[in-house]
Amino acid sequence: MQCPSCQHTDSRVLESRAADVGRSVRRRRECLECSFRFTTYERVETVPITVVKRSGGREIFSRHKVLHGLIRACEKTGIEPACLESVVEEIEVQLQQRGGREVPSAEIGELALQRLGDLSEVAYVRFASVYRQFQGISDFVAALDGLSRRETSSKESLEPVSLAAVG
Repeated sequence: MQCPSCQHTDSRVLESRAADVGRSVRRRRECLECSFRFTTYERVETVPITVVKRSGGREIFSRHKVLHGLIRACEKTGIEPACLESVVEEIEVQLQQRGGREVPSAEIGELALQRLGDLSEVAYVRFASVYRQFQGISDFVAALDGLSRRETSSKESLEPVSLAAVG
C-alpha cells in the first residue's frame, strides 16, 4: 500500500476491524519510511449493476440515490436513518445476487416499496406517489387498497389454524 504522504510502498497494519456492516475491512496503517498513519478499506469487488431507466437510458446503480429517495419518503415518520441504510443494503445485496447485471429501475422501486410497507404506511404512500407518478386521488386510493390488502393477508397468515377446521 502506497503512503499518501511520501509514496513509499511499505507499511504495517496497526489495527483491522470490520466496517460497512461486515462488507469491508478498515485498516489503520503506518508507513515504514515516514511513520505517517493512514486508513485503508478493503472490500470485495463486485460487478457494477446497471440500472435501465424508464426512458431507456442506463446508469450505474447508486446507493446514494436510493437512500435519498427513502429518506425523503420517511421524513418526520421517526424511522432512523440507520434503518434506511440497512434497507438499501438489503436491496443492493438482492440485486447483486441476481443473475443479470442490468436491472430495470421499476424493480428497484418495487423492492423499496416492499420494505417501506413493513416500516411505515405513510412512507410507503409517499414513495409510491413519486415512484409510480400518481396523477390523482384514484392513484392514492389504489395504493392504499393495495397496502390494506397486503396487511390483511399478512395478518391472516399469522392467525392460528383450528384443528376442527382442518379435519
